[in-house]
Amino acid sequence: MSDATHLTPAELEAGLDHIRQSPADGGTLAMIVRRPAADQREELPAAELDLAHGLVGDNWRARGSRSMPDGTANPDMQLNVMNARAVALLARTRDRWPLAGDQLYVDLDLSTANLPPGTRLAVGAAVIEVTAVPHTGCAKFTHRFGPDAMKFVNSPTGRALNLRGINAKVVQPGPIRTGDAVRKLQPTKR
Repeated sequence: MSDATHLTPAELEAGLDHIRQSPADGGTLAMIVRRPAADQREELPAAELDLAHGLVGDNWRARGSRSMPDGTANPDMQLNVMNARAVALLARTRDRWPLAGDQLYVDLDLSTANLPPGTRLAVGAAVIEVTAVPHTGCAKFTHRFGPDAMKFVNSPTGRALNLRGINAKVVQPGPIRTGDAVRKLQPTKR
C-alpha cells in the first residue's frame, strides 16, 4: 500500500469532530468481521457470539495471546471493537475497514469516559463487557493505515477516545446482525 492512501496528521485531526459526535448510547452495529485465519477477513451480515469462542468461526481462541503466560487466548481480549467513524476515517473506503483487524465496528462513543471497563453492552441478543486490557494496535495496523494513523490513535486524545478500539468479552451468548442496536446496560447490583 502506498503512502498516498495514508492520511496526513492534519487530515486525521480534521476527522475528530465527526468521531466525537458518535452516540453515547443507542448506537448501531455497522459491520461484523470474522478472522478465520491469519490475514483473512470475512464480512458477515450476521454472526453468533459465544461464551467460549467469542465470535463463532473467528481465530481468537486458536491464535492465542502473548499476554498470557501459557500462550492461550486471553479471555479479556475475546472481541476487538472499533468505532465505525474512526475506522471510516482511517480506512477511507468501507471495503478497507476489515484491515483494522477488529470483529465488531460500532457507531458508538467508545471513550473511557463513556464506556469504562466493566460496562456491559447489549448487541443484538448478546451482551458483551468492556475489559480493562488496552487495544493499541500493531505493526500490521501501521503498515495498513500509516505511522501517522498509529500516532493519532495512540495520542492522549486518541487513547481517551479509544480510537484504536476496545477489548471486550462475551457475557451472554446470542445472535448479532449488522444494523442491530448497541445499548449500554445498567450495572447489576452485587
